[in-house]
Amino acid sequence: MSNLSLYSDSKLTNRYQTTIPEMVRKALRLEKNDKIRYTINPNGSVVISRAEQEQENDPILAQFLTFLANDIAQNAKNVTSISSDLVDKILPLISDVEIDLNKALSDEDD
Repeated sequence: MSNLSLYSDSKLTNRYQTTIPEMVRKALRLEKNDKIRYTINPNGSVVISRAEQEQENDPILAQFLTFLANDIAQNAKNVTSISSDLVDKILPLISDVEIDLNKALSDEDD
């Protein structure tokens, strides 16, 4: 491995967010929605690395999903499809909403 150090800068937004520079993303093999880990060393330096993908277990969510599964199993007769009248009422409320989970955060607060 070479002793040559590369560096790249990035700017913090007003909300303390930043974009990971492309050469760093490539070096860490980062893809959208990957997690990164910051390791703070005793001397004050910080090392950024790719966090290992681990399945997140939310105990509250797990309990809620178990509750729902049990309730559906015990009360299957109460599970019905959504009515077309309700769909007709909901659609105008969400017609202008666009959701793109892969879209970068906006820098409009700069």
